[in-house]
Amino acid sequence: MKKVINQPADFVDETMEGIVAAYGDRVHFLDGDRRVLVSGYPSKKGKVGIVTAGGSGHLPLFLGYVGAGMVDACAVGNVFASPAYTKMASAIRAVDSGAGVLCLYGNYGGDKMNFQQAIEDCEFDDIRCRSVLACDDVASSPRETAEKRRGVAGILYAYKCAGAAADQMRSLDEVAAVAEKAVANTRTMGVALTPCIVPEAGRPTFAIADDEIEIGMGIHGEKGITVEKMMTADRISEILMEKLLADLPLKAGDEVSVLVNGLGGTPAEELFIVYRRVAQILGERGVRIFMPHVGEFATSMEMAGLSVTLFKLDGELKELLRAPASTPFYTNANK
Repeated sequence: MKKVINQPADFVDETMEGIVAAYGDRVHFLDGDRRVLVSGYPSKKGKVGIVTAGGSGHLPLFLGYVGAGMVDACAVGNVFASPAYTKMASAIRAVDSGAGVLCLYGNYGGDKMNFQQAIEDCEFDDIRCRSVLACDDVASSPRETAEKRRGVAGILYAYKCAGAAADQMRSLDEVAAVAEKAVANTRTMGVALTPCIVPEAGRPTFAIADDEIEIGMGIHGEKGITVEKMMTADRISEILMEKLLADLPLKAGDEVSVLVNGLGGTPAEELFIVYRRVAQILGERGVRIFMPHVGEFATSMEMAGLSVTLFKLDGELKELLRAPASTPFYTNANK
């Protein structure tokens, strides 16, 4: 597969340079460090800071949500690899304004280990930190061990709600509680049609036949729950919704936000065909949809495929979801 790159080893740094060149009025590097991106919007003194981190290759996740009303800083690693704990610690220190810092990130081993070290270092400097891990991928572990699940596209909702709560000048414990509530009410399931290629590896991360799809595959190519023959968009939507609704029961009158997320190589038209069927299924159950999200929010390089996320709302989460936010890759200013 052809890639529009220069040297594979420069892929991440040149991507970061391009983002800052394009959106330098909204984000910037921390002291010239191309692996730590900080919001360019002024922060209120005493506001809780929010930091995330993760490997590259998932744009706009994770760094694309740095900005007003969402995340204040992001540490960036190599493709599909956790950033160094020193980068995470730098991001934490950069956004602390006296009220503490929420570390909000996906449930992956390297990120957990490095954030723990970063938090320990920062707490020596009297920066109070809390951690909340996204774990929305229902394919990665059964309901009884939901704490082991991977964090995937649904982390967007935790960023959005926690960011809005921080902007309301809530305390660190209150912002963390909002993030935990958002995570607890979020479920995601994905399907992969093709593999992706990590630039420095130069070969597909896994193999899948031209007439097959993998249900439940992770955003790094982690094994799914079943390999099936290719099927219609409606049938894919139905299988994903069956899994999601079994894990997050909904009843008539409930309200959700739906996120149909492209993994990098699937046209928007196909995502809307899936959203159409998802909306029909929810409508048949009497479940209302608020602020649907359709597009690319958490990709896996050029992998073809998609994920569907359900975010169950209550009055508080609905208010926080519709609060204004603006980052280079996300805005809901007109909602």
